[in-house]
Amino acid sequence: MEIIDPMEEYQNIVNALQKLGLSLYETKAFLALILLGVGSAEVIADNARIPRTSAYKVLDSLERKGFVISSKGRPKIYKPEDLKILKERILGEIEELFEKLEFVEEIFAEKGEPQLVYTIYGKDKVMRKIAEMIDSAEKEIIISTPKISEIRRNLKKNLERALKRGVRIVVVTLPTQKAPEGVIVYRRTGLIATDIVCDDRKALLAAPELNACGYTDNPALAKHLTHFISLLIERGE
Repeated sequence: MEIIDPMEEYQNIVNALQKLGLSLYETKAFLALILLGVGSAEVIADNARIPRTSAYKVLDSLERKGFVISSKGRPKIYKPEDLKILKERILGEIEELFEKLEFVEEIFAEKGEPQLVYTIYGKDKVMRKIAEMIDSAEKEIIISTPKISEIRRNLKKNLERALKRGVRIVVVTLPTQKAPEGVIVYRRTGLIATDIVCDDRKALLAAPELNACGYTDNPALAKHLTHFISLLIERGE
């Protein structure tokens, strides 16, 4: 009979959770909360062996990512999200990720591999490119993102100017995200990356944290992405 090493299994779980986008502190806090069931930030920090000064920041991040739920009282009490719900959401996100990979693969299979997609690194540069796309829009901007609140905060004036110019702005985002005023909003769970299409001429596909993106001004590729986002809207939650 095979003997299971608890520490080795713990490390395997830590590694797996980090592949899902959790930091080391977030992973430790989440695992501690799984064992505790419920707990305050201080209790979780002590059991997770992470600094108490980092506990609220770590737990708030876990809540934004959908791994924990908090109470509204003081002090906040945290509990893990139902594991079945979490599993379904993550599997849905992975399925959507591979749909996008297949979409990109299909594009390049059709077009060969022309130098039409440019990679941009750095969050500030990605946000500047998004701002540039919004400012250049003449008819329509389609934005599919789990980060619309962040885009709204950083590019509020750009979005307002576009709306004043009569640009139609369509946003596909998570149910928990606050969308800008004046836009058409569709709610969709399981979104991972940020996809933006401007006037069916320019397209941007950004990483989940908006720290890297691919950008193209090729209309054929932009229309492919418009079609993909339209399918997300039609499919619903």
